[in-house]
Amino acid sequence: MNLTDENGFAALMERYQFSAEVGGLIGLLIGDACGVSFEFCPADQIPPRDQIDMVPPVGFPRSHPSVPVGTWSDDSAQALCLLASLVDCGEFSLPDFAERLLQWMEWGYMAVDGAVFDVGNQTREALDRLREGVPPDESGGETVLDNGNGSLMRVLPLALWHSGTDEALVHDAHLQSVPTHRHPRSMVACAYYCLVARAYLAKVSEPWWWADHRLERIYSDWRDQPLRDSFLFELDVLRRFPVTNKPRGTGYVLDTIWSARRALEEASFEDVVRTAIMFGNDTDTTSAVSAGLAGIRFGLEGIPARWLRQLRGVELIKPLVDRFSNQRN
Repeated sequence: MNLTDENGFAALMERYQFSAEVGGLIGLLIGDACGVSFEFCPADQIPPRDQIDMVPPVGFPRSHPSVPVGTWSDDSAQALCLLASLVDCGEFSLPDFAERLLQWMEWGYMAVDGAVFDVGNQTREALDRLREGVPPDESGGETVLDNGNGSLMRVLPLALWHSGTDEALVHDAHLQSVPTHRHPRSMVACAYYCLVARAYLAKVSEPWWWADHRLERIYSDWRDQPLRDSFLFELDVLRRFPVTNKPRGTGYVLDTIWSARRALEEASFEDVVRTAIMFGNDTDTTSAVSAGLAGIRFGLEGIPARWLRQLRGVELIKPLVDRFSNQRN
């Protein structure tokens, strides 16, 4: 890989090139940054496939023209909030994580240049409630209309960091969702995605099938019957989504799951990202969710060197990755 050290990635590559966990994290950041320029663009207005890149085609009307190319958005900033909380606390701490989300929105914590330029409406409303003193386990939206992808987009670091049982991972995936997205559908989607990531890390031959069946078993053994029934119902809703819907790249949490699954059918990291962006609309999130798994699957070596060179914010990533990897070892 012809990677210079212009932005500090050469040393990172040399140390962590064989780490699937680091590949997943960097993949998420790269996918997010690639998708930022195309955000809110309908699928029929996305440039041709071979022109989808970190740097969009000349003349393309970027959604955030004042944001430098290579900058990640709210997706990655919140994911890094989660990873930093896990590394500092040594466990998932809901109060600590919720506080870091507030620091991100108010002060630009874990945002490149400290600039917050993209906040989903459901997340903003939930964090406003947090700021007003609502406890983090009650602040998230809880209606069926509150199932945006705001908690799904940030959950991958939990799966990368977690060394506990599948049941414990599912429990923590639920918890990390509730400060902003408290409906069971969002919680189930986050748990499912974490198990998919765990399957990719373990090189399971059919990761999506394995995650589906493992999650059904976990929910079937859930002690609280009302929650058990609710989670199993929502798992069935997730399963049935592609029967009546096709991936469209919207901000709906189930659409994001299935758009990512379709993108992961591609044979390279670059093609996964391009397919995710071609769905249009919420391109940064669809690409981030897809590319995080692709980073696990293809590793750091599979990420195009030009994208690594163009990614900004390495000064935020490197110390966190070092601490994360030291804990993993």
